[in-house]
Amino acid sequence: MRVALVGAIVCIVSERTIVSETLGERRLSGDVVDPLPPGLYPARVPLDGRYARVEPLHPIDHAQELWDASHDAPTDVTDRIWDYLPYGPFPSFDAFRAWLRTCSASADPTFFAIRDGRTGKAAGMASYLNIRPSDGVIEIGHIWLAPSLQRSREATEALYLMIRHAFDDLGYRRVEWKCNALNEPSRRAAARLGFAYEGTFYRHVIVKGRNRDTAWFSILAEEWPPIRANFEAWLAPENFDADGRQIQSLGEMNRALREGHPR
Repeated sequence: MRVALVGAIVCIVSERTIVSETLGERRLSGDVVDPLPPGLYPARVPLDGRYARVEPLHPIDHAQELWDASHDAPTDVTDRIWDYLPYGPFPSFDAFRAWLRTCSASADPTFFAIRDGRTGKAAGMASYLNIRPSDGVIEIGHIWLAPSLQRSREATEALYLMIRHAFDDLGYRRVEWKCNALNEPSRRAAARLGFAYEGTFYRHVIVKGRNRDTAWFSILAEEWPPIRANFEAWLAPENFDADGRQIQSLGEMNRALREGHPR
């Protein structure tokens, strides 16, 4: 039986399946879960990659670099970083640092800074949130990237490191991605990273005084191995030319998995 979400209700979908035969069609399940998830909570530990490093947020160590990175372009560009987030832009460095202190004190979400390997400086943030270790479910969100980090190999690797840590180290069954349904860049990013669209929760929350319809995406544990292989192939040095331009597209690779097309 094929399903999708419309609003908060499970119902039938169109003729096209959510996941193709390549990854296996998603089906309703009442199976016994054995073994159960290990129930591990994400620790504040760094995650190291070839191009980027994901570090537990520290308001003293990261504040100035993050502030500078988020202001390294004209205001009309940098202010758009915060368009779909429930906070920002911040009126001053002191206000921004105070917000970072609040973030660093939080357990759910657990916030991390993204350090750009090209510059050695922090230039973005992401978090684990809606953490349910006993169910094996976790979300990656609260993502913002400075202009210098947007659409970069470094940002892609940072998110890969977080997804991999959730599945491979913590044993989660499901990693979620949610965004404002009007946020087309975030929706495209989710698909590019291998997440499957599950549906939209209408009139879900109110953010900055405006309604937010929320688009839901996920990767399931059984889908992760081929998606991980795509990440590893895409991140390999030989996938980039001398100018740093990709040879294979990660989005096309993961779309092929979902749609069942040969690469």
